[in-house]
Amino acid sequence: MQYVMLTGGAGYIGSHTALALLRAGYQVISFDNYSNSSTAALQRVEQLAGTDLIRISGDIRDEAALSAVFRQYQVSAVVHFAGLKAVGESVAMPLSYYDNNVAGTVTLCRVMREFNVKKLVFSSSATVYGDAKTVPIAETAPRSATNPYGQSKLMIEHILQDLVNAEPDWGITLLRYFNPVGADSSGQIGEDPNGIPNNLMPFISQVAVGKRDKLSIFGNDYPTPDGTGVRDYIHVVDLAAGHLKALQYLETNQGIEAINLGTGTGYSVLDMVKAFSRVNNVEVPYQIAPRRPGDIASCYAMPDKARKLLGWQAEKTLDDMVRDSWRWQSQNPDGYTNS
Repeated sequence: MQYVMLTGGAGYIGSHTALALLRAGYQVISFDNYSNSSTAALQRVEQLAGTDLIRISGDIRDEAALSAVFRQYQVSAVVHFAGLKAVGESVAMPLSYYDNNVAGTVTLCRVMREFNVKKLVFSSSATVYGDAKTVPIAETAPRSATNPYGQSKLMIEHILQDLVNAEPDWGITLLRYFNPVGADSSGQIGEDPNGIPNNLMPFISQVAVGKRDKLSIFGNDYPTPDGTGVRDYIHVVDLAAGHLKALQYLETNQGIEAINLGTGTGYSVLDMVKAFSRVNNVEVPYQIAPRRPGDIASCYAMPDKARKLLGWQAEKTLDDMVRDSWRWQSQNPDGYTNS
């Protein structure tokens, strides 16, 4: 029996992808150290899918632990989510980010090669575009990074490109996500950040549910329609479907491809706040705060390549995103902690 291994499978995007793969008939192994995730997410995935996955607790930097998985199970492909992902934290703790994200990926690839598993879907990020000079952003746009988190993703992209140059029988997709939001429509799995959320949607949700007093909107003087930052928000269920399509693509293709996963539409911070209030009939108090260093005015994808190469495009609307975010938050005000 062949398995798809998900590193970081219990995380926000990992758990939604695990559900999509199980529903598509794949056998799934989740390999996660639970540093920023919960086993409860995987229990709920199994309940929603009506089938089990294999759960293994381990760290991608642990070569022996990884080798044991490949020795025991016939792994056909890896979807690599495991990584630290908070921009601010990466500035304060660069060595942790390079060790976990970069060194961990090198270890993973070394073990994959040892067991002749050469199909890899990598969870990259639109942060590799740095402060893009033009929008929408195509995959051919110049790459740069403004913080150690983005730098770690960019380094990994270079490493994987070099690997394919040296060993052309690998098949690798670099999926550059824009801004994942939302949750499974069941409300059973969703984004459960540790401490203060780094991302807009969980912060809005926590204000709406009463966990936080108000939202701070950082800057309202950007050159955008309403002065607040514009981003490409993509529903996590659409994102999970993109990973399924990328896996299917690798069944018949070798080499390396970078592919944007976004909607191609930019929404401002105020657009998101107003849509959340309107759809869910709940107030979201906010205040305008000074700009954050490193924030850019506008960032959204040119998603054409995903449609051409993978036959994938985002289907969920802004209303779906805010409705599903609120359903998850209101049903699980403390995330997975009470399960």
